Amino acid sequence: MKTKTIKKILLYTLAICLLAVVAVGVHIYYIYKPKAPTASSRIMARIDIKQKITQTDADKITAFLAHEKGIDHVLVNPESSIVIFTFFPIKTSGDQITKDFQSNFHYNAKRIIPSDDDLKNGCPVAGATYAFKIYKFISKII
Repeated sequence: MKTKTIKKILLYTLAICLLAVVAVGVHIYYIYKPKAPTASSRIMARIDIKQKITQTDADKITAFLAHEKGIDHVLVNPESSIVIFTFFPIKTSGDQITKDFQSNFHYNAKRIIPSDDDLKNGCPVAGATYAFKIYKFISKII
């Protein structure tokens, strides 16, 4: 009689734990699932300038890009000659911003677009989290 009760308890405990793991897995999958851009969505982009720039140049670039339509935030690193900015994809595109940048500043500059492999791997920062690793595991199963 005792072994029958113990088996029932273990079976119910195992079923509840399995159900909890499935619920957490589904939750993580829906959290990390890519979503279509909305009015509040922001995209990050990068422009590499192939020549040295000074802090004055960086300030001019920051001021110019900050006033462009759809740009939310701008960071310019004069030491590495890299421009990072976020923009609203509903208002503008990264290619349009790059064209405007190149027409106003005559630098040898190129927008960096991630490769398909980079996009498949997702955000390099998110790749280090356990939640993202669980998401990748679950997405391979589903």
